[in-house]
Amino acid sequence: MFYKVKNVNPLDNYILEVIFENNQKKYYDVSKLFEKWHVFNDLKNITGLFKQVKVDTGGYGIYWNENIDLSCNELWENGIEKRR
Repeated sequence: MFYKVKNVNPLDNYILEVIFENNQKKYYDVSKLFEKWHVFNDLKNITGLFKQVKVDTGGYGIYWNENIDLSCNELWENGIEKRR
């Protein structure tokens, strides 16, 4: 099952606020990927790139450029639901 992304907002400290089509909101920490996948280091090394995140057509993921993207399932499964 896919939990399609409706909107993504870049926050401070490499956190993404991800809103899914079912209106569930989760927070995803991109900084945990800096060590695992070195291409993600561009998000901290290239000024302004992190804030340029966009939702893929169809909502199956998000992307910054042709080299850096994340699937909707990764965001859903590893995102944190913030409790009030």
